[in-house]
Amino acid sequence: MAGMVVDATGSGMYLPLSLLFFHHVTGLPIERVGVIMTGAALFSLVGNPIAGVLVDRFGARAVVVGGYLVRAVGFAAYPLVDSPLTMFLAVALVALGDGSYPPSIQSFVASIARGADRDRLLAAQRSLRNAGLGAGGLIAGAALGLGSDAAYRVIVLVSAVAFVGAALILRTIPVPGGRAPTVPRAATDRRSGGYRLVLRDRTFLALTLQNVPTAFGYMVLSVALPVYVTQELDVPASLVGVLYAVNTVGIALLQIPVTRRLIRYRRTRTVAAGAATFAASFAAFALLAGVPARPVALAGVFAATALFTLGEMLHGAPLSALVSSAAPEETRGRYMAVYQFSWAIPITLAPAVLTALLSLSPVSMWLLLAGGVSCSALTMLRLESRLPARAVHARIPEDPEDTEDPEDPEETDIRPDATATQKAGVD
Repeated sequence: MAGMVVDATGSGMYLPLSLLFFHHVTGLPIERVGVIMTGAALFSLVGNPIAGVLVDRFGARAVVVGGYLVRAVGFAAYPLVDSPLTMFLAVALVALGDGSYPPSIQSFVASIARGADRDRLLAAQRSLRNAGLGAGGLIAGAALGLGSDAAYRVIVLVSAVAFVGAALILRTIPVPGGRAPTVPRAATDRRSGGYRLVLRDRTFLALTLQNVPTAFGYMVLSVALPVYVTQELDVPASLVGVLYAVNTVGIALLQIPVTRRLIRYRRTRTVAAGAATFAASFAAFALLAGVPARPVALAGVFAATALFTLGEMLHGAPLSALVSSAAPEETRGRYMAVYQFSWAIPITLAPAVLTALLSLSPVSMWLLLAGGVSCSALTMLRLESRLPARAVHARIPEDPEDTEDPEDPEETDIRPDATATQKAGVD
């Protein structure tokens, strides 16, 4: 958790000011800086599958630490940027590290925590990451308020130091089984199949695809909502930061206690409830378009944002635990890399897709998003009987030789595979 705070604080210091930094250092127009950064950021899509292979070969901890160090080198090179080419290379290096992070950190958490402990640790990660990003943003804003050229360089160098610190902290965490998971020979043979094994797993592919509409939904807070509330609802622009704070602070404060209460329920149903809550939030935003009274619109925006935040708390951590538990241990890195594309592709496309939908019809955009996440919720419920019991139930041990849950005697016949779950006839 200390590593997560250091990591997130470093990211929070730099992320809000990236465009301004390169515009200030290179003197290039802000539009050209944005194009170069977008092109270089595509390298994160390359880092994702590479990280999956490296996790399965060398272990998740090594890849997490390596990704931190790669980003530290990239950030340290930012003050040396003096041309579009060097800017592209520096951003591409950081993007490779960024792409390696999601599959490696989820595999790392899965390797050091099992069952309900995995849910708790993932919840803590989300909570502390939101807090760290917010703290980093405040530090950066205070530094730039000085109006000094040196402030820009200090921010990126401190971010580089933060990533080195996170790497050193996580390097000290012991991992069961040493460098990489110790698995039987048959399981070792599975590794040689590469990504073909993942692509033949239809249940996992369905689990991955159902997340795509919800991933688009996550992006509305940073992409669509600011435009919608200021242009369509005639709400002051200053409200956008307040809405973002409601979401960020809410998750930072409430994610851990909410997850503690959710552990008793099946992860599939908690995730589906989160997607359904997103749908209700998007429907509420759509209804606000027809509200003429400004005070009512303001109250409705805050209520819908709070509902969105609740959906995120119900959905995010349980889904991460569900997916990492559904993946076979010996190829978990590649499984997590494939799953991560359900986030990476929507994140890449969301600015273009959501703004295009907004320009056509804001209400239709919200209703389309609501329909998409509703389909995700229904798909998750249909997948429940096909997923391994260890993935669906947080309290079922992942060791096949230890399948009884002493805290829940009604589930002692459930075995950690999908076929046994169906035979048990679990309601």
